[in-house]
Amino acid sequence: MPSLLNPYISFDGDARQAMEHYQSIFGGDLRINTFGESGTGEGDLADKVMHAMLKTPNGFALMGADSPPGMPYHPGDNIAVSLSGDDGAELRGYWEKLSADGAVSVPLEKQMWGDEFGACKDKFGISWMVNIGQPQG
Repeated sequence: MPSLLNPYISFDGDARQAMEHYQSIFGGDLRINTFGESGTGEGDLADKVMHAMLKTPNGFALMGADSPPGMPYHPGDNIAVSLSGDDGAELRGYWEKLSADGAVSVPLEKQMWGDEFGACKDKFGISWMVNIGQPQG
């Protein structure tokens, strides 16, 4: 298996909902393991997500988990997920769904470097950047 670089996002108890939301946007196979399944959680913690991984048909990989009790949780700190490529229709579709019910900090529009770029926080407080370059050919 080749090495992969992908984001890992910590959530405050809503990892399952967030990961299912991202699966509804990008498609693919979502695997979720709970603390209870691993034998490391009881009560409310048993149903929380210990590890989730979404692998999409386009080759994206996104991981996430609920922060266990006692671990600090700071939504959106030190992470931004970047989507880039030259398929404008596909990337604009992702942008529309990610920015819906969120907050746009940079509208998706042509930038001084020639690409379309936008930045937003989704409804879960996660920062996203979308860059649409010109097709290379």
